[in-house]
Amino acid sequence: MNTENRKPELINNRAKIMIVDDDTDLRMALKLRLRANRFETVSASDGYSAIALAQKERPDLVILDLGLPAGDGYVVLKRMRQSDTLCDIPIIVLTARDPQTNEDRSLDAGATAFFSKAGG
Repeated sequence: MNTENRKPELINNRAKIMIVDDDTDLRMALKLRLRANRFETVSASDGYSAIALAQKERPDLVILDLGLPAGDGYVVLKRMRQSDTLCDIPIIVLTARDPQTNEDRSLDAGATAFFSKAGG
């Protein structure tokens, strides 16, 4: 997996970012902020639909929560990293889960970066 050399396939000169989180308010806030900065967005609220959407949309970046219904974020990470077509997509984990136990695990599972949600 070589994420450094991956060039985004831009549609209308806009990178596509997939937001995966079961918190509707957070998904909407991220979507609004990203669109205001000229990014295209797609979103999913559970692990199962996240994998299907990633296969369909081929995003340039994924922002992924770990606490998801229908396959948690670790399942999504594993399946994307095992997929020939999705393995090079950078994945940023953004979660309220304890960073002491989840940061290394996320990075070891293939996340590009790990961030804690405020108040989590």
